[in-house]
Amino acid sequence: MTEMTAEEARVTAWLADRKEPMVALLREMVDTDSGSYDKAGVDRAGQVLARFHESAGLAVEIVPDARFGDAVIARLPNPAANDQRPVLLLGHRDTVFPEGEPTRRPFTIRDGRAYGPGVADMKAGLVIEAFVAAAFAKCGGLSAPLMMLTTSDEEIASPSSRPVIEAAAREARCVFNAEPSRLPSGTAFASDRRQSITSGRKGGVFMRAEFTGKAAHSGANYEKGVSAIVDLGHKIPRLQGLTDLEAGVTVNVGLIGGGQTINTIAPHAWCEIDLRYVTAGQRGEMVAAIRAIVETPAVAGVAGALTIKGEFLPLERTPGSAALFETYRDAAAGFGITVTAEFTGGCADSGFTAAQGCPTLCSVGPIGGMAHTPDEFLEVESLVPAAQVLALAVMRAAASLE
Repeated sequence: MTEMTAEEARVTAWLADRKEPMVALLREMVDTDSGSYDKAGVDRAGQVLARFHESAGLAVEIVPDARFGDAVIARLPNPAANDQRPVLLLGHRDTVFPEGEPTRRPFTIRDGRAYGPGVADMKAGLVIEAFVAAAFAKCGGLSAPLMMLTTSDEEIASPSSRPVIEAAAREARCVFNAEPSRLPSGTAFASDRRQSITSGRKGGVFMRAEFTGKAAHSGANYEKGVSAIVDLGHKIPRLQGLTDLEAGVTVNVGLIGGGQTINTIAPHAWCEIDLRYVTAGQRGEMVAAIRAIVETPAVAGVAGALTIKGEFLPLERTPGSAALFETYRDAAAGFGITVTAEFTGGCADSGFTAAQGCPTLCSVGPIGGMAHTPDEFLEVESLVPAAQVLALAVMRAAASLE
């Protein structure tokens, strides 16, 4: 465990007194509706952060998007730094919930846990990143420029944000993504100061297959029809059969539909397919296998077409990310927190930054759980320690990567 310098102690002490302001900002963020497809709502949540950044003295840039929410970039320059590559704090403010969810389930705190849509995934992470940036603006101590990029559409595979994320990663020296961290089941952070972050993530490809047959009256002209539904029915077990659990590859047909009426041979059908994989090298082979099944007729006369709707890249462990983890773990130890790392099948924007060759550490946010459900929660007592550990890790990573 490395002893703190005077600058490190000053920054982390400033954060130690910020619990109530953190909770206040988190409340405002959670109570601002921001489902991924609600551009106006996502932009309102972005303005909440932009106002905070500006009040802290950071320069704010809005990257507009016509369809999805705008990206928000906050910068804290450091003209004296020999290496002008910034440390990048990454996060998303969109949620998976339908419009009006914060009205139905506003931010609340019960028994040490905060509840509300997106409270852990990942508005609390944005809050600690914003306060870490504010701490450096107030106290100094960071030997590198700082950039905080807040995106708008991670929950739907970042269709507008991916190029912004990749451009930021090419500019940065390292990335911290404050997706929620985790705690062993049945414990509370206040009594069990353990934290689990992410060592790696699967990549994901989200696809839609469309099948076109030929309509016919199912009573009078049955033999003249070509059923797209029957074709799809034959293909579902073959698609699912591509799963190889030992290799970490899964294929799931999660949605299906089709047909015209009960008394018509189905002229069309469709399904949506979720592919998860571990290494970049697995992607091409698996997509090709799925495409071959979709496009090869199981019923003569049916045509199939495959479209990729969105995807995430895997977060693979590298020497750079391993070194970043050790820096973070040592910083946490200074606050009596034991950090472990786990591999997860869930996807995140951190895969995009890692694929650009930028050392990336994911899930360094406060501790939460039950994401994407009405029971989503955040351990309130983990807010300040998560911010302190992140600030300390950022300072040490910036110095080691000069």
